[in-house]
Amino acid sequence: MLQLPALASFRPRLMHDLKGYDRDRLFKDVGAGATVGIVALPLAMAFAIASGLKPEAGLWTAIIAGFIISALGGTSVQIGGPAGAFIVIVYGIVERYGVANLLISTASAGVLLFLLGLFRLGTLVRYVPVSVVIGFTNGIAVLIALSQVRDLLGLEIAKMPADFFAQIGTLAGHLQSFNPYALGLGVVCIVGLFAWPRLWAVDSQFRRQLDQIQTVSALRATSRLPAPVVALITLSLLAWSLQMPVETIGTRFGGIPQNLPAFALPEFSWETAKLLVTPTLTIALLGAIESLLCARVADQLSDTPKHDPNQELMAQGIANAVVPFFGGMPATGTIARTVTNIRAGATSPVAGMVHAASLAVVVLLAAPLAQHIPLAVLAGVLMFVAWNMGEWREFNRMRQFSNHYRLMMVATFLVTIVFDLTVAVELGLVMAVVLFVRRQSEIFRADVVAEADQQITFQLYGSLFFGAVAKIDPIVSQVEQASGPVNVVLDATRLISLDTSGLDALESLHKAITKRGGRLEFVGLNEQPRSLMERSGFAERLREPA
Repeated sequence: MLQLPALASFRPRLMHDLKGYDRDRLFKDVGAGATVGIVALPLAMAFAIASGLKPEAGLWTAIIAGFIISALGGTSVQIGGPAGAFIVIVYGIVERYGVANLLISTASAGVLLFLLGLFRLGTLVRYVPVSVVIGFTNGIAVLIALSQVRDLLGLEIAKMPADFFAQIGTLAGHLQSFNPYALGLGVVCIVGLFAWPRLWAVDSQFRRQLDQIQTVSALRATSRLPAPVVALITLSLLAWSLQMPVETIGTRFGGIPQNLPAFALPEFSWETAKLLVTPTLTIALLGAIESLLCARVADQLSDTPKHDPNQELMAQGIANAVVPFFGGMPATGTIARTVTNIRAGATSPVAGMVHAASLAVVVLLAAPLAQHIPLAVLAGVLMFVAWNMGEWREFNRMRQFSNHYRLMMVATFLVTIVFDLTVAVELGLVMAVVLFVRRQSEIFRADVVAEADQQITFQLYGSLFFGAVAKIDPIVSQVEQASGPVNVVLDATRLISLDTSGLDALESLHKAITKRGGRLEFVGLNEQPRSLMERSGFAERLREPA
């Protein structure tokens, strides 16, 4: 009878972390959650706008999905919400299939993510090679930066295409509409985002000079404000007070609704749904990779218990299955906000839940003010996010690694930019398999260690599988060219594994030897090769008289 694999138990980390929970931890979590909520405000809007959606789509995703992921997830300090990695994917889906079908794809991907966690498949994400992850991450960063050139330069473009070369052509064709005010705001924003944390660093000259001022406590309170929030407030005030002719959230979207999102079912069509298989798989795959990578980063930076990958995928699945019915976009774990949460002192998922609640309060109270935010400032924030998202140093380190590693990383990077993330990941995985097979086939050897009258002893090294069977052919040729019977001894002490193709090659060798009156003998067989030989009947045939 077919036995189904054991299902993962549904045990949110929150249930564990609330044991022994005290007031001190509550204060730390509330402070951390409020801090992350402020950080999430500009990022959520920026991610939604860059994805071709209204800003409120990002905000409600951060609130609803962020709360669910923290309440039901398998980590103590991870923050969920819209992520920069989804920008390219979401924009492409909206461009090709429309917003309604994006919502269907997101909900379907949520179901798929839940099933991955339920059937304990969370560890499969780790099989994606690091070179492939770095390649598509850097490629996404380039595409995010490219998508923000329009708003950074203030170009008058009604709608940007999704294709890489089409985007470049569209941008080049509208350079005459360049807005210097937008570029000025965007550049100041980017410079400020880089400079703000360095300005307040403990060893900075600016900080040392402030230590001599009596009012340093008030100034230090300012240093705790996240750089994106400082840029958003100051530059929005500057643009509003000087009446700069730049596009804002209000001029493009009419502002942000000051009310809770309503539950609504997206329009569904079976004809269109058939086209959404690839987008759904892409969202699920990217969401799983991003969330579990983020969870591993959180494990390294925090003293909290290690994450449960299956529980985290189930929580990600529930969040992505729910949020589309409130007009949201795909959600996953977010590294920048998770790191902020950890550094702010978070101790449990309560911090993530507070982050969502505080963000909801800010949106409901201050939504009318968002209409004055210049899109060039949000473009600057996303340019900064893209720079931090990319692992650019890995390109300089490529010389330290093998040609296989370089090929996979560069190929995935270029295909992500020129074609599509799904194609890039598929190509990267196929290349990883092919190159792994090649590498393993190179490792296998069959060396002559002794040669006497009518007997040759070979030492087998590595794995004899379908990629290495050609290395048995020289032994067969040597037997066939012999003038008389030849006995062959194969020392299999270092033969790690054997597959059916390798077994077939040994069968051919055995036939060639017995045809000339010789005998094939194995020495030092390990458990796996011996088991396969016994089950196939090959071991019995070896014992038959010549």
